[in-house]
Amino acid sequence: MPTVVFEGRIITIDTSTDVDKAVKALSQESVVGIDTETRPSFRKGVQHNVSLIQLSTPDTCFLIRLNRTGMPDSLISFLENKQIAKIGLSLHDDYQALNKRRKFKAGGFIDLQKEVGNFGIEEMSLQKIFAIIFRQRISKSQQLSNWENDVLTDKQKQYAATDAWACLKIYNKLKQIDQK
Repeated sequence: MPTVVFEGRIITIDTSTDVDKAVKALSQESVVGIDTETRPSFRKGVQHNVSLIQLSTPDTCFLIRLNRTGMPDSLISFLENKQIAKIGLSLHDDYQALNKRRKFKAGGFIDLQKEVGNFGIEEMSLQKIFAIIFRQRISKSQQLSNWENDVLTDKQKQYAATDAWACLKIYNKLKQIDQK
């Protein structure tokens, strides 16, 4: 299967002021893709805080570096907003990880793992769900990279953006199928 990547604009956010600007832009959307990345630990019992949250529209993905920005009020308000659907995979895990950074009540979170079952898809990984629906594959090669590096590589940015965008793309396709 051919490999697909997000080809839109990727905007990396390092300051709380830029978080506010990103949230303002994202608040114009009714549905966004969401994912998080955490620096991997290769030692037993060592866990790191979530480093990055990716929020994607069909053409723009914001990579918010939580290890630098924290969780500003604007981001909390966005994550609690029930009017904007936030589509992701294993969202319970992402919610738990984000909640360790700062407590909030998830609003509008829709987990694809629950949605795909209604279409007879039993697979639970993003890569497999995407392949079933689109006959394309997404790469997971950057999954275990260091998300707290001073500078994210282009490959890390592409990987992170693709994951959030893929969730949105799957959701939109399922809605399209459901309306037929």
